[in-house]
Amino acid sequence: MTSHAPTPRRSADEQARLDAALADLFQHRIVFNQTLGLEIESARSPEPRIRLAMRPELVGNFFNGNLHGGVISATLDAMGGFALMVAIGEKHAEESTPQVMQRFAKMSTIDLRVDYLRPGVGASFLASAEVMRLGGRIGSTQMRLVNDQGTLIATAAAAYVIS
Repeated sequence: MTSHAPTPRRSADEQARLDAALADLFQHRIVFNQTLGLEIESARSPEPRIRLAMRPELVGNFFNGNLHGGVISATLDAMGGFALMVAIGEKHAEESTPQVMQRFAKMSTIDLRVDYLRPGVGASFLASAEVMRLGGRIGSTQMRLVNDQGTLIATAAAAYVIS
């Protein structure tokens, strides 16, 4: 009978470095996320979350002041990608921050389906995601967007190349 030693976990300091690097990547280096105003609320598995504050430049329906459908789609797409980044960091807990960050270099969306359920009305919106599958080359997620009242605005499912 053989026993396998558990995979070593990164230290608390190294986890803090990874969290900071992920936040910097997501909120500052991906300029489109910065343009949208996406902010990380939680970078913890199993359900990371990002927040979006409503602003006049994000309005899609001038008469009603609703959030633009493209902003909803882009937010859910970014949320799915971020959830996979968090999951990849967990899966490779023995790796240093630079090693994990290098894994994101080839990530890209290959399929995205959005279901718009209600008008995007609210002062802010919260997106969450669940990783459904994290394979060697492809990852899949399911995402949700709710407004500040907790009303479900849209759902999405996506697949991403992750290596």
